[in-house]
Amino acid sequence: MKFRRATSVDEALEVLDQGADDVRLLAGGTDVMIQLPRGEFKVGTLLHIEPIKELVGLQADDGIFIGSLTTHRELAGCGLLANTHESIRTAAGLVGGWQTQIAGTIGGNICNASPASDLAAPLLVHGANVVLLSKKRGRRELALEEFLLGRRAIARAPDELVAGFKLPPQNRESKDIYIKVGRRSATEVAIVGLALRLTLTKEQEVSDVRIAVCAAGPIASRAIATEEFLSGQRLSKETLRAAGDRLLSEYSPIDDVRASANYRCSVLPRVLESALLQCQAAISAEQGE
Repeated sequence: MKFRRATSVDEALEVLDQGADDVRLLAGGTDVMIQLPRGEFKVGTLLHIEPIKELVGLQADDGIFIGSLTTHRELAGCGLLANTHESIRTAAGLVGGWQTQIAGTIGGNICNASPASDLAAPLLVHGANVVLLSKKRGRRELALEEFLLGRRAIARAPDELVAGFKLPPQNRESKDIYIKVGRRSATEVAIVGLALRLTLTKEQEVSDVRIAVCAAGPIASRAIATEEFLSGQRLSKETLRAAGDRLLSEYSPIDDVRASANYRCSVLPRVLESALLQCQAAISAEQGE
């Protein structure tokens, strides 16, 4: 196995163009350096891209662009995401422990395509696009839900580099949240994770809602049917109960070492209810100011 180091986007694209299927990207290494010794993938060239400063940080320009090498710790403390993208900050602060958050990157977390990816759910509710670069074809954007194909499967071509994630402008009257259920409060892979973004009218009816769930299927995904059901509704006890039932109809959790399918099914509706009520309370507090 060869080891290459890139210090610029152009240099990384050159290596990817030459090696194509033979190259594996390495940034923080929190996933790759565990999977490689286990033989979970074969690689001819390991390309270290962590030194590429162009891919680090956030920019505000008709929305927000997050560079793929931005670490979880940087996201968790980022003031640019405050108020309008709190679910991303929360999720980033729940990815493993401090060591993982300091080394791990948003690009690595998404490209690893784990069903329990904490960051995938909030990025989905914020309508994130993945920005990809290649030497031959240039730049393209792909909606995150189209980029995530399944467990450990993504729509990145072998010669492409994930440059970052583009978030569209959000309604400042909406509120968002990420709730993670685990056996411990830290360093725990999610048993269930749910991100939600909610907008209410002054009459407390749902004018817009986005819901995404992780660790309850082969990949994090939007709960489209539940969103459609909630649209135009008031958040009464009956509505919340029915929304929970609708959510369960969209997912098929499995038994694994962290929890049983039955446990996940019992928790998921309660997490949705909690997320809706917390966002509703935050919106009502601002409307009452």
